[in-house]
Amino acid sequence: MNITEISIKRPSLIIVLFSVFTLLGIIGYKNLSYELMPDFNQPVVVIKTVYPGAEPNEVETSVSRKIEDALSNLEGVDYLVTKSLPNASIIIANLKYGTDLDKTMQDAQRYIDNIRKDLPQDILSPVMSKVSPNDLPIMSISATSNLSATEFYQKMKDDYLPQIQQIKGVAEITVLGGEEREIQVKINQDKLKLYKISMVQVVEAINRSGLDLPAGKVQTEKESNSVRLTGKFTSLEDIKNVQVAMPVLGSPVYVKDIADVIDGVKETTSISRYNGKNGIGLLLKKQGDANAVDVSKLVRSSFKAIEQQNSQAGVKFIIADDSTDNTIAAVNSVVFDLILAVILVSLVMLLFLRSFRNSLIVIVAIPTSLVTAFAVMWLLGYTLNLMTLLAMSLIIGILVDDAVVVLENIQKHLDKGKDKRTAAMDGRMEIGFAALSITMVDVVVFLPILFLQVFVADMLKQFSVVVVTSTLTSLLVGFTLTPWLASRIGKKEDLQPTNIFNRFLLWFEHQLENFTNWYGRQLEWVLSHKLIFTGIVLLLFVMTLGIMKQGIIGKELISTGDQGKFRMALEFDKSTSIQQNNLIAQKIETYIIQQPEVATVFSNIGGPSTGIGSLGVGFANKTEFTIQLKSKKELDNLPTETFMKNLREELKSKFPSINYSMAALGLIPRSAPIEITLSGTNLDLVMQSGNNLKAIIEKIPGADNVRLSVEAGSPEYKIIPDKDKMQRLGLTTAYVGLNIRTAFT
Repeated sequence: MNITEISIKRPSLIIVLFSVFTLLGIIGYKNLSYELMPDFNQPVVVIKTVYPGAEPNEVETSVSRKIEDALSNLEGVDYLVTKSLPNASIIIANLKYGTDLDKTMQDAQRYIDNIRKDLPQDILSPVMSKVSPNDLPIMSISATSNLSATEFYQKMKDDYLPQIQQIKGVAEITVLGGEEREIQVKINQDKLKLYKISMVQVVEAINRSGLDLPAGKVQTEKESNSVRLTGKFTSLEDIKNVQVAMPVLGSPVYVKDIADVIDGVKETTSISRYNGKNGIGLLLKKQGDANAVDVSKLVRSSFKAIEQQNSQAGVKFIIADDSTDNTIAAVNSVVFDLILAVILVSLVMLLFLRSFRNSLIVIVAIPTSLVTAFAVMWLLGYTLNLMTLLAMSLIIGILVDDAVVVLENIQKHLDKGKDKRTAAMDGRMEIGFAALSITMVDVVVFLPILFLQVFVADMLKQFSVVVVTSTLTSLLVGFTLTPWLASRIGKKEDLQPTNIFNRFLLWFEHQLENFTNWYGRQLEWVLSHKLIFTGIVLLLFVMTLGIMKQGIIGKELISTGDQGKFRMALEFDKSTSIQQNNLIAQKIETYIIQQPEVATVFSNIGGPSTGIGSLGVGFANKTEFTIQLKSKKELDNLPTETFMKNLREELKSKFPSINYSMAALGLIPRSAPIEITLSGTNLDLVMQSGNNLKAIIEKIPGADNVRLSVEAGSPEYKIIPDKDKMQRLGLTTAYVGLNIRTAFT
């Protein structure tokens, strides 16, 4: 007794089996989370080392090269990319595919610890991280209130941010703009000279005074109490009354004698605006294993709660950008297409099989095959993403093949006058091998993807699992559920023109016969003119190869799509201050907002970039705009790329001497598609060659945003000490340097 005979004669097992599949599928679907793409990690490790006050050349020689040498023997490293920046060293270790990232990071940490003694004492501990799309902010927020700028910033730092950071899945929040309160001690240089006091003495005196220290314990026979020295400053007067020195016995010099102590604002390093309105910008990143959609929902709920609690202060959180909007829209679109496909397939089956009952069987068979995939995805920890949903859309055609092949053959036996059970058995048995062959072909095509050891396999693995699971389930449905349903509700169809619908089906069948006859005549012509038809096929094949070779059809891993959103970066001269940057950026921002196509503009002046490849470091001479255009309907389907190019040409003419770079924001983050590396021992020659090559590439049609990764150094003043005079005065280079650093910071 084969599986089909068991399902027809003893259906209890099949009913229970598919009931379990359906139940698991429903549970799985409700527990599946949304993601735009499957979770995958690029084999890249980034080592970031902060060296305060150091210029790129110093960072290169003292930090970057030493860490490079230490990592050169790291197992699994393909190549290293080093970026020496002001105050920071960035080393990007590109690993060979298949390398264990966690083990590699542990080994890298051990190698760096071994050379830690050879690195400058002033550096902060090197920080390592993996590179993946999860490193990008998923939300950009602009916060505003009726409070004063300093009070709002303090509340944001002490109250609001801790609430948000406690949300499950939130990894890091970068703050842009705002005015942070700062107690400033402004020293009078003339009075320092008068009292013969150095600036370092003032700093040390203040640092020694404003301390809380544990002082031990006081124990008696009955109790034990701890003792603490409380010396932290509680007012400006406390700082003013700190004794700095006593040049003359009995005449101490206090801070108030040589400096003004004021309650001021910290020096501005970044500015944030949304549609021209100042606020505090927040860039929110999620944890690597967290679901972006879930994190976004929780964060939005937290914002609403904070707004309600601080309604009198007028606190508002505006979501300037949320990458999960694209995720939800894309997933919902595919789900809608999936449901529509099932409905359309059922209608088509009604036309071809001429039976409501057979269409009902198809409607049951297809979702039953799909629902099993939800169960498997849930058990394997997968998500509803573009890959898994596109796999389901693709698989519908395969599922229809399995269902229709069996149903059509069973219907043929029913039309011969056989009873339902016999027709179901004979119909399935007759085409069993053909159905098995169809299914196994699909399985052997997609199954090998699971064993690929390349980067793209991580993206296609979930796609392959869904296709294989649904296909095998479809085969099981075709051999069990479909014959059982046909044996119960199948019916011989003898259409008579008794109503409008039957007449329509008869008309459709007549048209189908005409089409079949026409196709038969074309096939007869092809078979009688084999050489001519072979020549036509070969000509089409050669033309296809020619089109591909000419580059008419492009190649890319995943199309970014047109989301109506792009990022524009401005780069000014190296000597540009944050204030001058803001002044010009504000004019450009106003011009962009005035464009009728623009919906919103999120401005980031001097803060770290939000794009892929960002090093998390801001620059005073750089600005970034995230621009959202209006809907396609309002813009008459104007492509974002076209608007970007037109805007850049307009800005270049109105605001010259600024380096503009733009990048459309698609479904997935993208870096530069083409990178060329020039290397050599002579840095000046390499830079000259790079600039020459850049000029050549910029003339190539289609080349855009051509940039050099190495930038010219910032202008600086050099202080050259006179060693003889320093020795006569009893001064050291370290002491002088410390005084100078204190004076300028």
